[in-house]
This record gives sequence, structure tokens and C-alpha cells, in this order.
Amino acid sequence: MNDQEQKIAWIADLVGLPVRQVQSAVELLDAGNTIPFIARYRKEATQSLDEIGLRSIEDALEKFNALAARKVTVLKTITEQGQLSDELRSQIENCNELAALEAIYLPYKPKRRTLATIARERGLQPLADLLLEQKPLNQSKQSVVAKFIDANKDVPDSDTAIRGALDIVAEKWSENAETRTWLVDQSMKYGKIASKIKRGKKGEEAEKFEQYFDRAEAASRIPSHRILAMFRGASEGILKIGLQLEGTRELSEVKRKCVHNRQFEFHRELLDCAEDCYDRLLLPATESTVLQQLRERADDSAIEVFAKNLNELLMSAPAGPRVTIGIDPGFRTGCKVAIVDGTGKFLANETIFPTLPKSDTQTASRVLLDLIKRHDAQLIAIGNGTASRETDAFVGTLIKEHQLEITKVMVSESGASIYSASDVAVKEFPNLDITVRGAISIARRLQDPLAELVKTDPKSIGVGQYQHDVNQTKLRKCLDRVVESCVNQVGVDLNMASAPLLSYVAGIGPKLAENIVNYRNEKGRFSSRAQLSDVPKLGKKAFVQSAGFLRIRGGDQPLDNSAVHPESYSLVKRMAKKLNANAKTLVGNSSLSQKIVATDFVDGEFGLPTVEDIISELSKPGRDPRSEFQAVKFNDAVNSMDDLHAEMVLDGVITNVTHFGAFVDIGVHQDGLIHISQLSNEYVSDPNEVVSVGDVVKVKIMEVDVSRRRISVTRKF
Repeated sequence: MNDQEQKIAWIADLVGLPVRQVQSAVELLDAGNTIPFIARYRKEATQSLDEIGLRSIEDALEKFNALAARKVTVLKTITEQGQLSDELRSQIENCNELAALEAIYLPYKPKRRTLATIARERGLQPLADLLLEQKPLNQSKQSVVAKFIDANKDVPDSDTAIRGALDIVAEKWSENAETRTWLVDQSMKYGKIASKIKRGKKGEEAEKFEQYFDRAEAASRIPSHRILAMFRGASEGILKIGLQLEGTRELSEVKRKCVHNRQFEFHRELLDCAEDCYDRLLLPATESTVLQQLRERADDSAIEVFAKNLNELLMSAPAGPRVTIGIDPGFRTGCKVAIVDGTGKFLANETIFPTLPKSDTQTASRVLLDLIKRHDAQLIAIGNGTASRETDAFVGTLIKEHQLEITKVMVSESGASIYSASDVAVKEFPNLDITVRGAISIARRLQDPLAELVKTDPKSIGVGQYQHDVNQTKLRKCLDRVVESCVNQVGVDLNMASAPLLSYVAGIGPKLAENIVNYRNEKGRFSSRAQLSDVPKLGKKAFVQSAGFLRIRGGDQPLDNSAVHPESYSLVKRMAKKLNANAKTLVGNSSLSQKIVATDFVDGEFGLPTVEDIISELSKPGRDPRSEFQAVKFNDAVNSMDDLHAEMVLDGVITNVTHFGAFVDIGVHQDGLIHISQLSNEYVSDPNEVVSVGDVVKVKIMEVDVSRRRISVTRKF
């Protein structure tokens, strides 16, 4: 089996997929193809692998390459030490896990100065080797040790010699890969993770970790959100966390593994050494490994939750290309009002003061009415931050009094301020105040959440769990994948999309996205996908990867507004000819496209999955996979937590889903928590099974704690 075959076999075993599928996917990835492109347009090659399967192969490929690179480093280091035997080389080359490789490498890894290092410098390694062998000495202990007493080497007596040699023995035992792995496994099964408050820590800073001041929980069962909370408490200097292990059985087993000759003259000393090795070296190393593994597991779990929530948010229903007024509410500085047309183009802005302290509702009404009538606005998006309910009440009264045909919607403004101050916003609106940019963003979020939210760092849009605590590299990679997946599922209007949105299209990236926008600004709108070839630096490869995900409305070629890839246009012509029609009349004509027999067009170039996809797309070209827009209506009588009381039933919208429940916006500036036990009358093991970000739900108030800003609600009524 050659290197490539070994790689494919290793990946196939790791992801649990057939070798043939994996080989095709790896070849396509190695050739520079993107995941969205492969999943959509290369189904024959991969036997219809979806994005999830392809991502798992991509991750496994990265792991394999990282493992291979690490093996090279390890082999080089051990070779330079002159300690690489054929057996050790084989052990390293056949190692299939990075953690196992590091365990093999540990005894040879360059170390900081330790007690064992000092003992070796004093010439005590040969004595340590004798102790490790545990063979009969055939001479007295004193005579064996006497050879190593040397005042010039800081070994003045036999006790010092024995103690130094035992330090070497303890380190050697502690580096045994099998022992370390076994102890970590035991700790994961039977150990507890304990947290305690550090001495002298108190006050508001410490109170948020109150439930972790003296807590111990089984390592095997501790949920991700609690271990992450403990780590946050530790990073803020409030908590001390560690591993609790009863240890009697584990210590006995370590002694049994290490000390195996009862007749050996140094048997008693080795038993004490095993105990020292366990307490001083193995336990701290095990604690570190266990906490690291739990942290990584919790990170992965939290990132998975974040990714799911982000996907739901980005794929939430767009209100559509309608003239929209965005309002960023405020008290003292007023409400910033911005209006955008159906394409999101900024038209005008105003500042009104309908809330305290000015309460100038008369002027505010006149200004808002003028904007609505002058621009024929159809939607009003109100940010859900400070003064939002007061502003919402004002707008509601205005609509009712003047019988306006307009819909008002409360929109999450999480991250809007981040966007407003970003380079993207400054470049887009260099002459507008930061607060006006925020109002524009709020309006656009209602029109098309995906197109607007891609401009903001996903960590800032309020759907994560400990997002600033988890592995940031993993988080960034995962969230970028989610955004890329959503953007390519929906497709992008080539003549309207911003550079940040275009950058997530398969094969494009930030630089080409800028080039596309600059070309569009200079030459005018695109009339065909073929014009992409004229964009600077956009070569054939980028065109092939991206074209199928870019849409052109009202262009020269109707298929350019569909997910049919240009490489398949000739096939559509053949289909039309078979029906005695032309390609233009076939696009969007479901009754005509349903007459196409897929198997008639399967050949060496186009397989059945591709043909079936094309027929489906011809029926509803450019179909948006997102659901239909639905606005939540908050209770007009409820504006703050003071208006809430037990048993009250309210409409709300799910803003975040975690492992322990879901958060719901009920219009009082503070989300309520639906604990996992209150999500359904039936048992729920995973909140994602019953709710998603953006869902409109009815909830009943259970408890309101105004002082702690906590609202408990239930769906069980």
C-alpha cells in the first residue's frame, strides 16, 4: 500500500465512509475545489456526499497531514539524539493518533531542568538503571551505592545518591505512555472536577460564580456549559479548579505496574518512589490532561451549539426587497431613523425624540409620517435595545391612529454597533454618523438577515455560548464554514451583493469580491455570468467554482438566475429541443420541465443526480430555501420586567439555544430562559430538537427576579 492509499484508508476508517467515496472527495479537494461546489456540482464523483460528509473528510485530511508532519519532526529529533531504533521507528510510523504519538515521544522530548536532570548531571543514571531493572544485585546495597558517592558532584552520601537515582526512576515511570493513558482513562471514569473560590475573592465580581464556590461533579458527566463556566471563573481569578480522584486503587495499580520484584534489595525504596511518582508527577500530569480533554470537548460542544444557532439565524426568513425604515432607539440622544429602498440603498435619515426625556411625539410623528409617505415605506424595523419597547409603542400608536398599511417588526440589534464602527461600514458610508449606520443595518437585517449579518463578526451577534472562552481558531473556522454554507445555499445576487457577502461565495474570497464590486461600480450591472471572466484576477478556476452560486436577475440568459451551472447550459438546450421548445421558455415552466425524462439525458458527461437537480431547478429557478417571513407581535402592555407577573402568557422569539435550554425575547430588554425541562410536555434531551433561533413561540411566565435580571418561562401549559 503506497502513501496515498494509506492516507485514504486512514481517512475512510476515521470518518466511516467507503474508500471510493473518500478517494474521490480527497482528489477533488486536493485539486482546489470548494466544499459547496463539490456537494452541489460533483455528485457523480462523490456518490452524492453532502456538505457534512465532505467537511468530515476535509477535517480528517487536515488531521492526517498534521499527524504526518509531526511524525517527521519526532523522528528527526530522536534520530539526532541517537536513540532511534528500528522498533521505535516502526512504532512511530504506525501510530494513528496525535495524542498517542506525543505519548511515545515524551521520554525523548527536550525537557526543562528537573530533579531527574540534576541527578543525571551528578552521574546517577547508571544507578537508576540498576533500580529500574530490579535484578538481584549479588552484593550489598551499600557497596552498590558507594560507587556513586562523590562530593565533587554534590553526592556526599548514600542517601543523596539513592534519592537522586529514584528521581530519575520516578520520571522514567511517569513517562510511560501506557501508564499515563490508563490513569487518564480512570480519572475520566471515576474522577471529579472540583471548583473552589480563591481566598479573599468576594463581591459582585465573584457572585456570578456563586454556584461554583464549592462544587464537585463527575468528570464523565459534567456538561460543557458548566466546565466552561468553571474555566471562565479560573481565568478571571475567582475560582481554582482541579481533579479529585479517590486514588487508593489507582496508586496500588501504579505500584503493581512499576515495582515487580519483591526480592529486590531496593524493593521498599521503589515502593516509596512509585508513591512519589504518582503524587508528584503522574497526578499533576493527569489533571492537566483531563482538564485539557474536557476543555476541548466543551469547546467542541459550545462551538457546535453556536454553529447551529448561527445557521438558523442566517437562514431566517427575509422580509424581502421592500422599502424599509430602520430605527435605532434611544432616550437622551433620540431615535436614529434611516430609510433604505428595496435593494438596501440608503435614502435618508432623521433623528426623532418620541421617548423620555423629551417625549416630543408630535414632531416625531410628523417626521416619520413624512418618510413613510414620501418613500412609500412598507416595513419598519425597530432595534431591540435600549428604549425599544417605548419606541415600538410610539410607532404602534402612529400606525393605528393613521391607519397605515405598514408592518413594524422588532429586530435584534446584537452586533449592529460593531458593524457600525467597522472598516466595512466606514467604507460604505464614510460621511454618515456611526448611529445612522446602525439604523441602516437594522433595516437591512429585516430585509435580508443573511446579506447584512455576514458583515459582522459572528461572535458579536448574540447566538453563542461562552464564545469568547472557547478555542478561537476552531470557532473562527467553524463559523466561517457556516456562513459559507448558508451563502451558497441561498445564492447571491451578483448585481446587489456587498463585498463581504460575495467573499463567502465558493471560489471568490475577499480580494476577488472587492474586484467584482469595483468592476460593477465602474462598468455597471452584470448582464450575464460570462462577464465575470472580465473581472481582474478572476480566472477560469474561480469562475467554475463560483458561477453556479451567483444570480443575475433580468439578464441576457434566464439560466443565470438559477442554480444551473454554466457547464450544464448545453444540457438544458438538449432538454428544450427534445420538448420542441427553447431554453428560455423551459426556465420556470414547471409543467413543461416535468415532462423531461431524466434517464434520457444521462451520459458520460452528466450523471443522474446532476440531471435530476437541473430538472428540479428548471421548475423553480433560483428558489430561496429560507422559510416565509413571519413577524412576532409583542404584548403592547408589557414594556419592562416590572410589567411581568407569574402565569402571564406572551409571544416571543427564540434568540439563542444552549444545551441547558433556550432564551426567548418577550420584548422587555431581557431574554427569558426556557429551561430544557420546560421546553415541552415530553422529555427533551437536546433543545435543538424542539426549538431553533428565530422560532416564534408562546411562553408562560414562571418567575421574575428583577434584582438579578432573570426571567424563567415555560412552554408547558
